[in-house]
Amino acid sequence: MLKWIALWALCWSVVDFVLMGVDKRKAKKHRWRVPEKTFFLIALVGGSPGAILGMYAFRHKTRHWYFKWGLPAILVAQVALGGWVYWHFVLS
Repeated sequence: MLKWIALWALCWSVVDFVLMGVDKRKAKKHRWRVPEKTFFLIALVGGSPGAILGMYAFRHKTRHWYFKWGLPAILVAQVALGGWVYWHFVLS
């Protein structure tokens, strides 16, 4: 089960990472942009590590406080929830 959860998170992380790069490129060319809520929705379903890595790798959205603090907060909440689920359902 843990293997599938890790694979799920990896896939969504790759999607969010790539979207950060695509959005940065489009921003430089003044073209259509990825909506900000898309980054957060993908982060909420498991892509928060990729969103955070993409944000700093592409130097994109780092000036927005809701990205700078919101994405790590989502990751912390996901890790805490995962730890709680593991503790209560796997170890007991």
